[in-house]
Parts: sequence; structure tokens; C-alpha cells
Amino acid sequence: MKILVTGAAGFIGMHTTLALLARGDAVVGIDNLNDYYDPQLKRDRLAEINRQAPGAPFQFLPLDIADHQALFSLMASEQFDAVVHLAAQAGVRYSLTHPQTYVQSNLVGFVNMLEACRHHQIKHLVYASSSSVYGGNVKMPFVETDSVDHPVSLYAATKKSNELMAHSYSHLFGLPTTGLRFFTVYGPWGRPDMAPMLFASAILAGEPITVFNHGQMQRDFTFIDDIVAGVLATLDRPPSAEAGFDRQHPSPAASWAPYRIFNIGHSEPVPLMQFIETLEQALGQSAIKNLQPMAPGDVVATYADTQALSAWTGVHPTTPLPDGVAKFVNWYRAYFPK
Repeated sequence: MKILVTGAAGFIGMHTTLALLARGDAVVGIDNLNDYYDPQLKRDRLAEINRQAPGAPFQFLPLDIADHQALFSLMASEQFDAVVHLAAQAGVRYSLTHPQTYVQSNLVGFVNMLEACRHHQIKHLVYASSSSVYGGNVKMPFVETDSVDHPVSLYAATKKSNELMAHSYSHLFGLPTTGLRFFTVYGPWGRPDMAPMLFASAILAGEPITVFNHGQMQRDFTFIDDIVAGVLATLDRPPSAEAGFDRQHPSPAASWAPYRIFNIGHSEPVPLMQFIETLEQALGQSAIKNLQPMAPGDVVATYADTQALSAWTGVHPTTPLPDGVAKFVNWYRAYFPK
């Protein structure tokens, strides 16, 4: 297949691109290489794609999905079979101070992508949603059929909006769409604004790490390889209308239209203090903890029910936390030598 991967210079985008190339797909990657974090890391990820897949059918273009004309021109010229849409403005806390950035990327950019897919006969759009959509929910584990009408950050609201917009295009134009709610992804080449990178950097420098809610938090840490396995498996199975869909008691995760929503998580929430201890052991150095209250927009716990994903694809994330953290630390030490 010929696949467009948006956000190809991002953490999940890089790994997804490598997996697609490894199995023989042709990939065009786009990314606007913005400065939300150091663009050099993004450029290095692109170099790593070329290093690991020399001669593979991969092309990268610096392109912003908010640029409607540029996106349509690309779609018209390349004739893609499917799209893996990972480009977005990420980060819960950043959305408190830069809301317009989220509007442009996550709302305007997403509508542009839907329109481009509609007009260029895309057979399947797989896009990144987020566990953040579960917002203030306290029932655990989080299930795709739960209500997600109470977001606690603008970032979460934009991701829920993506799911709603995707459904409208699945209904109106028959565009098969699959939304993937990612749960706390970590691993080599990760984002520097997330806990593993922030903690590793501070611990090795002998500086304090900021631990919110006094450490009384849990996250469903999911290793990058498990995330990518779910992305590819769902990509390979475009949804169709669900036979016998009950409109009197509609499920938010399916539809009479070709539309599905899936969680991708490890299904094993880890206390934050346990994660820090695992990271300390892998680094061989203890952390200085700066305990702080809960941050605005944050949630106490995340926990994915992945039965729907397993039933649909046969995929279930399995990487144990110590193994995943060890792989992350090995990469971190190589990328940031002393």
C-alpha cells in the first residue's frame, strides 16, 4: 500500500513509519517540524528512518496540515491508499497557555485532513485520539463505550472533537475512520515534554524531578512497539457499518457508519512512584523528588480496557514495564552521551 503518515517526525510517527516500511509499504511522511520542543530531535528521527531503512520507498515533506492548499495538492499528486494521521499539537499543560495552537492543528488541521480524504478516495483514515478524552471519569478501567463528555483540558476537548468530526464524515461520505485512544506512550525517541524524558534528564543531572499530586497518580504506561502494532493492525482492517447497530442505545465506539474507536493501552496502570523507582533502577541513580499539588487539566489515573482492540485485531500490548524502561534508558544514554 501507499500510506501517508502525518506527524512522521514525531515519536509515534517515526516508529509507525519504520514499521510500515519494514513490511513493504511505501510511505510519504509530512510534519511541520514546529518548535513545541527542539526540532533537532524531529530531524534526528527522520535521519534514523533513513538510517534504518536505506533505499526504502520513503519520502518526507515539510508540510503543515493547517495549510489546506498544500495538503490537497499532495493528496491529488500521490494517490494514497490510506492515511495514518498522527500530526497534532500534543500536551495537556501547553493547552492552558497556547489554545490557538490546538485550534489550528487539532481542529482546522483535522477538518483539512477529513476533506482531503473525502475528495481523494482514501480507503481508510486511522487517526490519533487520546486517553485524555476520558477526562473526569472515575470508573476504571476506561472503556470505549463510556461517556466522554466531561473533558478537563482543551487538548482533550480537541481530541473528542476529532472523533465527532470523523463520525460525521463516515456517515455523510462513507469514509472509513478509526480513532485510536493512546495511553501514556513511552520508549526510545520519546517526547522530551513527557515524564520519562523529563525524569531521566533531571535524575542524571542530580536535579529534582517534579512529581504532581504528591505522587498519588497512576498511568497506563504503554511501550511504543505495542502502540505501533495496534496502529498497523487497525490500519489493515477498515471498519464497515456495524450490523444490527442499536440506535436506541447507541455505542459511542461504533456506528451504522464505517467508524470505530479503540483504546490502545497496556491495561495495567502503574503507580507513578513505581514508575520512578523502575526508572531509577534502570539509570542506576536515585531521584530527588519535588512533590507538588495536582496540575490543572491533569487526571489522577488512566487505565485502558483493550478487549475491543484485541477482539478486532488480535493485538494486545504485552511489553513489561521494566523491559520497556530498560530499552528507553539504553536509547537515552546513547542519544544524550555524557
